[in-house]
This record gives sequence, structure tokens and C-alpha cells, in this order.
Amino acid sequence: MTWWFTYLGMPFEGAWFLATLIDILLIALPVMLAVALIIYADRKIWAAMALRRGPNVVGPFGILQSFADGLKVFLQETIIPSSANKGLFLLAPIITFTVALIVWAVVPFQADLILSNINVGLLYVLAASSLGVYGIILAGWSSNSKYPFFSAIRAAAQMVSYEVAIGFVLISVVLWTGSFNLAKIVEAQKDVWGFVWLPVNGFGFNPLLFPMAVVFFISSLAETQRAPFDLTEAESELVAGYQTEYSSMAFALYWLGEYANVILMCTLNATLFWGGYLPPLDIPVLYYVPGIIWLFVKMLFFFLLFSWVKATVPRYRYDQLMRLGWKVFLPLSLIWVFLVSGYLMLTRVGVPT
Repeated sequence: MTWWFTYLGMPFEGAWFLATLIDILLIALPVMLAVALIIYADRKIWAAMALRRGPNVVGPFGILQSFADGLKVFLQETIIPSSANKGLFLLAPIITFTVALIVWAVVPFQADLILSNINVGLLYVLAASSLGVYGIILAGWSSNSKYPFFSAIRAAAQMVSYEVAIGFVLISVVLWTGSFNLAKIVEAQKDVWGFVWLPVNGFGFNPLLFPMAVVFFISSLAETQRAPFDLTEAESELVAGYQTEYSSMAFALYWLGEYANVILMCTLNATLFWGGYLPPLDIPVLYYVPGIIWLFVKMLFFFLLFSWVKATVPRYRYDQLMRLGWKVFLPLSLIWVFLVSGYLMLTRVGVPT
């Protein structure tokens, strides 16, 4: 797009800035629209699991319910507790919302559709997503209230615990691919022979990497504080967790950030283990369907799993959550790094004589 603006007579710096801004908006605005629709889908799936109807009043089939809720909170007054640290109290939801959006810069939607195709894309995802915990910690501390503070401590411990396991899972993927570039990771998943005797695309079909796909999926539930790991918002214990003192748009920013993170984790599950924008089978006719459509289908499938787990699995106790992260996932992912590296050493380098 930069060349188009330079063709119109703009200087290169201005053309590059304007083109990048348009690219950012072309990603950010659909993500925000997707968040609104995903909240609606979540409520519908949850209602269906409980044999209820869910949102069905605002708009056809209730599809505009999320927009009505957004308008309602937008028109409300922002109430700041008298004992809260005003600056940090308002900064916290902005951090959470911003961090949820910046990660999308390196996500490959198609072979040639990626905002920033950097060689350390996976490291960028890890670094940016780990910043999200600061928004929650600041919210808990600046509220100057007991429940948000307890929730913030839980969130910090939970996110740090599962990021370690996620890091080791991603090392296995990087070892197999030989690159941190997300587009190259997707391309490396072409025609992976696994459980079925078909030319399938995706590391998840590889028997050696399938357990890591499962660990990554469960860890992404914990990382986004979704059920059964939603101990930061355990309403029976902590009222509304770190969001207790929030109202109006500050509260809405947390909702938007939370669901943007959920969509991001669904995208990362699809991109890292299930072929991303590639079709499920490496058959020429399937490549006529645009890659972004395949990616959206996989994202929706993983979101269905997220909602299914939320509707059916009871909440973990806090000690069970920590035990799963530190005593199960961490040793398992670490052992798998050795297994994968050993297998690659044998197959790609060979046994030294």
C-alpha cells in the first residue's frame, strides 16, 4: 500500500506511516467486531449446553445483544473509589486492552497477509502476551480493596506458572521448524504424516507433537483465565475479582481485552499446531479456498472447545491449578523438549560414528 501513496505524490515517510496505520485499523477493527460476535456466540453455546435460549431479543436471533451491552456501559458513569489510586486505576484496563491488540501484528492470516512478518514473531507473541498480567496486577493494587487484590495475586501466579509450560511447548515447535517466524512455522506444517495415511497439514497430526498440542490448549485456557481455571474471577469467593470496583468503559475494556485474548489463543492453537491458514489436507483442490477462511474455521472450532469446556468442567481448586502447572505440565513439556530434540538429532543429523 505504501507504493500507492508514493505514486500519489506523498513523501515515503508519510506514505509508510499512513499505510501502516491503515493496516493496523484493518486488523484492529475486525478483531473488535469479532469480540462482540464471539461474546454472543459464547453466551449462545453456554445457553444451549444448559438447555436455555440465550440472547434472543435484540436484533435477529439476539445477535445485536453485545452491541446493546456495549452501548449501555458506554453511557454509564465511570465511578472511581475514593481510596483508589486514580491514575493506575484508569491505566490498568488500557494496558490489558492494548496488549490484547498488539499481538495480532505478527499473526499470519494468509501467506501474504501479515502486518509485520518478523523473524522473531513467536518471541514477540510470548513477550507481548506476558505483559497482560501487569494490567491485572495494577487493577488489583490500585483499587485499594481486598477482593481485587487477592484476585490480582492469583492472576499473577497463575499466568506466570503456565507461561513457563507454554514456553517449553513452543521450544518443541521451534526445534521442529527451525524458525521463530510464524509464517515459516505454518509453511513447515505442510504434509505432516501422522495418525492417518493422508497428506495432512498440521503438527497436531504428528504423534510426537500431538501431546504438546493438548498441553498448549489446556495452558491457553489457564493463560486466558477461562473455566475451569477462572479462579481470578471466582464469583463465589472474590465477587468479580480484579474487576470488582470497575464500571462503565473501564469495565468494558477488560471484557474486550479478555475476549480478544481468547480469540488470539484460539488463533495460536490453529497456527502453531493445526496448519494455520493451510487446509486440513494437502490436496490441490482445497487450496482454492482462501487461507484466511481456513484460519477462521479453525479459530471457531477452538472457540467452540473453549466454550464447551466452560459449560461442562467444574472450577479447579487453587492448589490443583498450581499442581497441574508446576508438577505435571512443566516436567512433561521439559521432557518433550529432550524427546523432540533427540528425535531430530537422530533423523536429521544421524548417529555420530
